Amino acid sequence: MDQLCAVAEVSKRTLYQHFTGKDELIAECLRRFDPDILPEVFDRTDLTPRERLLAAFDVHTPLCPFIAAAVEIPDPGHPARVHARDYKKAFAARLSDTAREAGATNPEQLGEQLALLLDGASARSRVLNTETLATAAAIAAVLVDKAIPTAAVPPGAGGNPSARMGRVPDAVTSSGAHGRAEKLQ
Repeated sequence: MDQLCAVAEVSKRTLYQHFTGKDELIAECLRRFDPDILPEVFDRTDLTPRERLLAAFDVHTPLCPFIAAAVEIPDPGHPARVHARDYKKAFAARLSDTAREAGATNPEQLGEQLALLLDGASARSRVLNTETLATAAAIAAVLVDKAIPTAAVPPGAGGNPSARMGRVPDAVTSSGAHGRAEKLQ
């Protein structure tokens, strides 16, 4: 707390007037981090729902602060852990809602798969100190293409929507890649 007060240039007294302790401070930081759950992705009107699902992989941070808080704080009842859990559920719900809008045959499953893929890529990036989100985005494109029937693609869009977004070449989404995606499910 001393270091935080020094960086913020406030006294401990001032800090404790605003927060009862570090638990409340951590929880408030998480509440303010992304209160609307990626509006820069999910609220975009210039992208199709399918494109918004894949765009989540472009803006996700290398280490999700919600995962970091959950790892560091063992108490599941801690305010920060509660907020992290609620955020992760809400994030998966936004993915599921977008998958439903895109015409996915099982939007809840696709939303959970994409949330798990993002969380796993975030954790792996941190542990290995390497970039894994591009690989996760390629896997996401296969999952999305498999889960959303071709009939759900808007007229005139045609082809592989992931390839149009510069994600995955058509060859990667051939039946061989879909076969691997089926094993992932």
